[in-house]
Amino acid sequence: MTTHTALIAGATGAAAKRLIEVLLAQGFAVIGVSRRAPAASASPNAGNAANAPALTHICADLLDHDGAARALAGCSAVTHLFYTARAPFGEGGAEDVQLNLAMLRNVLDAVEAAAPGLQHVHLVEGQKWYDVHLRPPRTPTREDDPRHMPPNFYYDQEDLLRARQQGRVWSWSACRPHFIYDFAPERPRNLVSAIGVWAAMCAEHGLPFDFPGTHAAYNALTEITDATLLARAMVWMATCEQAKNQACNISDGSAFRWKWLWPRLAAHFKLPVGEVRPLKLAGWMQDKDAAWTRITERHGLMPTPLSALASWNFADFFWGVEADNLADTTKARLLGFHGVADTGEQIIDYLRQYRAARLLP
Repeated sequence: MTTHTALIAGATGAAAKRLIEVLLAQGFAVIGVSRRAPAASASPNAGNAANAPALTHICADLLDHDGAARALAGCSAVTHLFYTARAPFGEGGAEDVQLNLAMLRNVLDAVEAAAPGLQHVHLVEGQKWYDVHLRPPRTPTREDDPRHMPPNFYYDQEDLLRARQQGRVWSWSACRPHFIYDFAPERPRNLVSAIGVWAAMCAEHGLPFDFPGTHAAYNALTEITDATLLARAMVWMATCEQAKNQACNISDGSAFRWKWLWPRLAAHFKLPVGEVRPLKLAGWMQDKDAAWTRITERHGLMPTPLSALASWNFADFFWGVEADNLADTTKARLLGFHGVADTGEQIIDYLRQYRAARLLP
């Protein structure tokens, strides 16, 4: 019998898919809310979580205060709220503060009114907290680093959460992951699928596996965050006494330079390692639909539009980050979370899952 019910606001986002799996595995009943229903997972490791009886979905526009309240009015059993939603945004630069703040406020208003047994609210933030999207951050970033000049919607959301929690019985927490990567066929904004499609294009044109970012990005020390590792950390923060009312950096814990990882990826694809060749893929990939059709037919892949597999604006942004970008995760470890992931091996494992699903050659 389930004793806890989690509501995930933004159930189709990058942080939500594995969170649903981890919550179900730990015996939570799960309610997802988003404007559209999440696609059933095709992960070989996901089991039947997407169709589990403990998982339900509610369609709602979180920007509509009254509509969200009506949609969530029946969620009286909710004990844990995971806020993973995000207003529409472009790559890089500041994101809309008022839209993101309104969405969080609307969800809090609706859930507090509906769920008298609410115990915890968890907020997904990110490394943009530390200004990494605007300038080289102070490295490694720490949770108590000084804030940069606004706007930064993460600041406003956390301030709202801190103020709202005063005098309430529920506690809060916040995670600050790096770029999230996963096997996620439903989401083109994903480093793994971008790597796989780029490798396929290099092979199709008889070219070596060039690095399409800048020389500085190729040599910079960086890290990213596996979606399943993040999900485990989120559930830990939401259920661990020590993590109450805290914010923690979460990353794989295996920092890398692309100049070390790129040859390993090239070997996986059986391609010769190329050179650093800075490209704006958003432009270079515009005329590659015909080539992708050839690749799809020759390898017997599922017919999937190129735009549905990879966001080249995202790839350009990611491979254009030229400074070291590391997060200090000491705080999470001292509080009790010791999860790590081998980034290179995990990326290759996800590439294998894309191949098994006949989405990448």
